[in-house]
Amino acid sequence: MSDEADHIAERKMQFLFALRSKGVTDARVLTAMEKIDRSPFIRGYFAERAYEDMPLPIACGQTISQPSVVGLMTQALKVTPRDTVLEVGTGSGYQAAILSQLVRRIYTVDRHKRLVREATEVFRALDLTNITALTADGCFGLPDQAPFDRIIVTAAAEDPPGPLLAQLKIGGIMVLPVGQSDTVQRLIRVTRTETGFDYDELRSVRFVPLVEGLGRDV
Repeated sequence: MSDEADHIAERKMQFLFALRSKGVTDARVLTAMEKIDRSPFIRGYFAERAYEDMPLPIACGQTISQPSVVGLMTQALKVTPRDTVLEVGTGSGYQAAILSQLVRRIYTVDRHKRLVREATEVFRALDLTNITALTADGCFGLPDQAPFDRIIVTAAAEDPPGPLLAQLKIGGIMVLPVGQSDTVQRLIRVTRTETGFDYDELRSVRFVPLVEGLGRDV
């Protein structure tokens, strides 16, 4: 093994150790995060920091979440291999790529056409064929594909959006950050029951705000 390969292997080991130390303990999630390299989802100057557990800037004023948060959100979804998932906020595409290893199909939407285009290029290069990426206003979900087994939102809303709650199957789970964009937000898990919705608070987080409408680059 070359020095460069040794270096990458060492960084990956440290990467996985950091995930476990932050509470990502689900074996399936860890395997998916070991398989899907974060590097292709980060362009330019920050690419060399792909193995660090920190959020990084991407195009359109957005960020790629720190890997431990991606892992914790994925773990909180409690996905099964049969699930169809909606992701609101494609961003770099990294979260969708992780989920693609764990579920039957994932639909991911973003208000920025450029982000959807660039993420789709990475999905194609990695041969991730069970992801459908679309430019759309995520606040309204994807009614034509609903209902979903799981919904994940990677931008903070003041409250869980009603259209997304309505597109969740009975027994389905949604994980999202909730709170004002300029304060600490809470990551919550919403489970739809026969009679309504159950809410669990998971941890403090900080995400970009969920914005209605399409981006100017559309």
